[in-house]
Parts: sequence; C-alpha cells; structure tokens
Amino acid sequence: MIPRQCRTLFAFISIMAFELAFLGGCASAPYTGRQQLLLISEGEETALGVKAFHDVMKKEKMSTDPKVNALVKGVGSRIAAVANKPGYAWEFAVIDKPKTVNAFALPGGKVAVYTGLLPYTQTENGLAFVMAHEVGHVLARHGGERMSQQLLLQLGQQGLNVAIAGRSPVAIDAINTGYGIATTVGVALPFSREQEYEADKIGLILMAKAGYDPREAPAFFDRMMRGAKQASPPEFLSTHPTDQHRIRNLNALIPEAMRYYRK
Repeated sequence: MIPRQCRTLFAFISIMAFELAFLGGCASAPYTGRQQLLLISEGEETALGVKAFHDVMKKEKMSTDPKVNALVKGVGSRIAAVANKPGYAWEFAVIDKPKTVNAFALPGGKVAVYTGLLPYTQTENGLAFVMAHEVGHVLARHGGERMSQQLLLQLGQQGLNVAIAGRSPVAIDAINTGYGIATTVGVALPFSREQEYEADKIGLILMAKAGYDPREAPAFFDRMMRGAKQASPPEFLSTHPTDQHRIRNLNALIPEAMRYYRK
C-alpha cells in the first residue's frame, strides 16, 4: 500500500500537471502527434541546451582529426538542413574518447559524437542514423519532458521558474540528465521505450529526407548488438531497448521512411 504522504504528493503533482496543461504546457511530438506535457518553453529549453553544450565542450578533449571532423560536420549539416529548425545555430563536435560509444544532441542544434561510436557506424548511412536519431529526441523535446518532471519534483512550480530563468546549475544538471549526458554514475536516466521508438521514426525520416538510405539503420544496430555481446554494452545501447524488437520495429518503419528518400 502506498503511504499516505506519498499519495498526497502524487495527488499534488497530478493536480499541478493538470493545471499546467491548461496553461500552455500541452504539445504534440512531430511526425507522430503524440501528446506531451512540457512545462518550459522551447526558447528556454534552447538557452539551457546551448549553455549545457558549451559547458561539456570545455571539459572534453575534442578530436583534431580533419577527416573525422569533416565527416561528422558534413553528415550533420545535411540532417540539419531537413530538420526544419532555421532558428538553431547548428554545431557539430567530435569528442575524442575511443572507449566511449555514444552521441548526443541538445536543444539549439548542438550535436556531439564520441570517436568510440565510429567503428560501429562504419558508413555515412550508419552515422546519419545515429545523428538523426539524436536530433529526433531534440525535435520531440524528450529531454524537456523529463527535465520538467525532474525539476517539478525537486523544486515545485515556483522553484522551477526561478531555476530556468536564472539558468542555474540545477537547471543545467536537469537538462544534462534529460538528454543523457550527465556525468554522475546513475544520474542519466534512459529514455522511455516509447520515446526511443519515436526518435527512431523521426530519425529514419530525417535521414531519408537528407538523402541517406534508411534501410541501413538496422545493420548499424546489429553491429552494436554484436559488440555488446563481446564486451560491456556500449553507452549508446545502455539507455536504449536492446532486444530484437528494436530491429523489428526499425524494419517496420522503413517503408514509411522510404517515401521521403531521395538519393
């Protein structure tokens, strides 16, 4: 049985979320139309994302390999061109960590790929899916959903407004956690299965629009899963569904994505 104090807290959060929905917190995810509850504006989320990105870049070792940087920036620019976010100041960074198999994208058009992921992407199509998938999380504001929940639980509505307005460390930590780049072990929470499938769908459509073959996406995940069996799961998979349902779902989405594909 849930303790009385917890029931009271859950009721309070439910009432607050219900009220905020009528105050402009209700939105729809692109390409899927899924209804979302978002408690901060896209502009506020973007400002926090830009600051969080620059904070990460100050701490990380950046790749100086001209070929790798040109590849990531070239693929990223094509994805950005079809993302329909002309107000974003797009940046594409390569972080030199060969043992880190990961990538992330933040509000405001900030995208980073770790060098440890490149042996798995292998081709431009593989890299395009990874980058488009991460951009899909941003377009659907998945991190904003989690960030809103986290800050609301920690601070309440008034504290949430103050933290966002001041771009405080609490708000930056929340957006880092929301987009899966928190550095503290156990802090970064996985996206929900629904959000991952949604990012897959958006990512396939974006890569197809950009001229990359979406039929290559399942092969990338197959390589990732084979690698996960040989060693500890790559970080890119540790926050994603890893079973065969993922590949089957990708294959089911490909016919729709192919309608957007132009070489």
